Amino acid sequence: MSEENSFIERMFHLRENGTTVKTEFLAGITTFMTMAYILAVNPTILSATGMDKGAVLTATVLASCLGTVFMAVFANYPFALAPGMGLNAFFAYTVVLQMGYSWEMALSAVFVEGIIFIVLSLTNIREAIFNAIPMTLKKAVSAGIGLFIALIGLFNAQVVVGNPATKISLFSFKASIASGTFHTVGITVVLSLIGVLFTAVLMERKVRGNILWGILFTWILGVICELTGLYVPDPAQHMFSVIPDFSAGAAAFMPASMAPIFGKIDFTNMLTLDFFVVMFAFLFVDIFDTLGTLIGVSSKANMLDADGKLPRIKGALMADAVATTAGAVLGTSTVTTFVESATGVSEGGKTGLTAMFVAFFFLLALFLSPVFLAIPAFATAPALIIVGFLMLGAITGIEFNDLTESIPAYLTIIAMPFCYSVSEGISFGVISYVLVNFLTGKREKISILMYVLAVLFICKYIFI
Repeated sequence: MSEENSFIERMFHLRENGTTVKTEFLAGITTFMTMAYILAVNPTILSATGMDKGAVLTATVLASCLGTVFMAVFANYPFALAPGMGLNAFFAYTVVLQMGYSWEMALSAVFVEGIIFIVLSLTNIREAIFNAIPMTLKKAVSAGIGLFIALIGLFNAQVVVGNPATKISLFSFKASIASGTFHTVGITVVLSLIGVLFTAVLMERKVRGNILWGILFTWILGVICELTGLYVPDPAQHMFSVIPDFSAGAAAFMPASMAPIFGKIDFTNMLTLDFFVVMFAFLFVDIFDTLGTLIGVSSKANMLDADGKLPRIKGALMADAVATTAGAVLGTSTVTTFVESATGVSEGGKTGLTAMFVAFFFLLALFLSPVFLAIPAFATAPALIIVGFLMLGAITGIEFNDLTESIPAYLTIIAMPFCYSVSEGISFGVISYVLVNFLTGKREKISILMYVLAVLFICKYIFI
């Protein structure tokens, strides 16, 4: 074994975890490609506040890279971090555009939240919360995240769309053809469905890297369709070219300066009640989104021990906390562990080497952004849908004959896709678990911390 490989072995314990560098590489690139959309989405959302879009892209890349490296070094887990979806929308559309605060003030709230996270992680409070959640709810969280991921994939592919009458509905090919938008939207729905079938066939045939090949296959089909005129991009409908744009020449490969947003943290409103409410909202959503993701992905990867605990969770939580603080300084919203990490885990990723590869690809994205930003949402959608199927398998570990276990698990599962939030699923699960078991006389099953969590969740719905 070479000196380099010996270092990698000592650092990540590949043999002990039953994996190889090749497997970790495939897992890393798969995870990256399923979450690369954040490089396009986060700058678009945050730029609505007046933040420089190019600067936000650079900040997004660096924050994601740093956070993922922290995860690899602190915990040796194959989880990737990036500015969280939902949290960035809360940052832009609620705190800034609706409540009227500056984006600088919003960044300060994220920064303070990160500091509090670090303190909570050092004092084992977050670890205690993780360990206090019953195994049934952990299984339910994994299954719920599966449905949530699948719904995101269906929305990204526009297989499922908004409908004023029924809230959501299946995409209408007939209406698309009649309105003349089939070659803009309809064809991408077809490509996504083909991608799902292609990935499913590769999985059945035990082809390594099947999810990654599904993404690449769907993207290549999109490129062919655009070149032949079957797919016609229309930015007005958020349907962009899938062919990388190198028209700017060498300048296209240079990262945008972060000067307009770097270190622009405003603490002038720090002692106000409004600041506390905003900061607490960031804190509350982030802590349970992170815990939910760690529970779901680690359960899928069989990383939980016999007691349902995640070894080295303190390092994982610390990585999330430090990344959030660093991200605020760089100029982006809350950095959190991504549920898309499940795609890499499904490809066999088991150690921090997977995370290091993800971080490398994020760093590479600084200089190859035209390539990575060209990967369309409809090409990554099949991966999300398939991973949703894989994670849903956790439902078989739920005791449906025991209603005090299965009903809270059921509420946890359905709340995540229906409320479009991992943290809401955990809220429903914790509250219902405590109430159902308390009212049926099975109070010995409820830990003190579960009581505390239930009260906090109830207070959240009353006051926030």
